[in-house]
Amino acid sequence: MFTVDFHELDLRPGFRVLDAGCGTGRHLRALVKIAGLEVVGVDARSKEVDEALKGLKETPDVLCDDYFVTCADITRLPFPDEHFDCVICSEVLEHIPDHETAAKELVRVLKPKGSLVVSVPRYFSERVCWMISSDYSNDEGGHIRIYRKKKLHKMLTGQGMSCWKINYKHALHAPYWWLKCLVGIKNEENIFVRMYHKFLVWDLFSKPKTVRILEEALNPLIGKSIVFYMRKG
Repeated sequence: MFTVDFHELDLRPGFRVLDAGCGTGRHLRALVKIAGLEVVGVDARSKEVDEALKGLKETPDVLCDDYFVTCADITRLPFPDEHFDCVICSEVLEHIPDHETAAKELVRVLKPKGSLVVSVPRYFSERVCWMISSDYSNDEGGHIRIYRKKKLHKMLTGQGMSCWKINYKHALHAPYWWLKCLVGIKNEENIFVRMYHKFLVWDLFSKPKTVRILEEALNPLIGKSIVFYMRKG
């Protein structure tokens, strides 16, 4: 399940791409299938880094041998200024107490005219989760803030970024999380949660055209994530 649409980015051979807060590497596994890239992933949790590396080794049809994944704090990235042609930060800032410093770091390591893609949970779908369940936000490692579109846009453009596109993703995942909030965030045995999860997995691998059309139609209304595509300078 990719939140970033890579066809929106002009990724060329020789480009350095950073996935800041890469988690278990879902976007990394897509990036290494683009020929000629230098791909770097960082995450604060060593367990996630280990899983990302394992997943990359098992990824078929890899066209990029130049990849590197390591532990790092997004508020203190271990890279020089203007080092990357593209920086991705997907579903991360809502977890970071000092999110403004993190945003500054993302911009600092990005080359002039480079692309920055930032996604966070969308206000509406997130607010519903917070209203239904206190555990959703209070759980360890959970979301500590809800972004309004204008606020995040202002924070990023205040760092010298210009926004050229805003997209919405994963509308079919919003009801899944509302359901989990209703029955208990960690209640994976609930029959409705299990059935919905099975449907999402089927959709992920089968990609039926009718479901894809449905989700694209629903994304502007109840998309789980909002995605900012930005350029430096």
